[in-house]
Amino acid sequence: MTAPAPRWAELRRHTAARVALGRAGDGLPTAAHLDFQEAHARARDAVWSALDAAALEAALAPLGLSTLRVASEAPDRRTYLLRPDLGRRLRPGDRERLAGAASPGALVLVVADGLCASGVQAQAAPLVGALLPALRRSGWQVGPVVIASQARVALGDEVGEAAGAAAVAVLIGERPGLTALDSLGAYLTWAPRRGRADAERNCISNIRPGGLGVAEAARKLAWLLDAARRAGLTGVGLKDEEPGLPAAEAAPRLSRTP
Repeated sequence: MTAPAPRWAELRRHTAARVALGRAGDGLPTAAHLDFQEAHARARDAVWSALDAAALEAALAPLGLSTLRVASEAPDRRTYLLRPDLGRRLRPGDRERLAGAASPGALVLVVADGLCASGVQAQAAPLVGALLPALRRSGWQVGPVVIASQARVALGDEVGEAAGAAAVAVLIGERPGLTALDSLGAYLTWAPRRGRADAERNCISNIRPGGLGVAEAARKLAWLLDAARRAGLTGVGLKDEEPGLPAAEAAPRLSRTP
């Protein structure tokens, strides 16, 4: 077995990526190979994880926000994975329940399971808690937190349209990777309605302890929301021109999920 060179091994202190693993003949050492197989199995299992909506509601309750549960037209997890189109459409009846749920000009937050519920369970409530003070300082009215199951990002467009919101922010579990099973993404859409394209929304990704911290993600999302309100749009027309933080204040990010 060939051990990694010291200069490569040093890199492993700074990243969760699989670098400097060494080799055995023309393959990986046994320990590295088994570790990869375990990580791959954990990532596959994470795709099937279920969101505990009751626990999420309990975590959001101290923030003083009402919650409302909805679901997509995907009746189960298998259908959700095989039919992405169904995950983008609200279940019959939920659209009517959402009618008028938000005040004119309000923001609706959608917390969705997405492709990995574990990230949502861990990061969503802290992110909402960090975001609220900035929203209140900017004069945003926040409608109910909509907890969506078997949901894709575009479900937020229909939720926001039905609720009459000016903007919708979808906090959703991102596809799990071999080193990240707890990553959350935030997708912002101005004037949400069915049929919006991905190019019409802004995304903040890799929100997790090993990536973009909750406090930094909340600051970035609040800035984008204020910019979207001023410009009346999101997506490719809304550039992230937020002034950078001084180096001493910037949160370190040593690893990123590809």
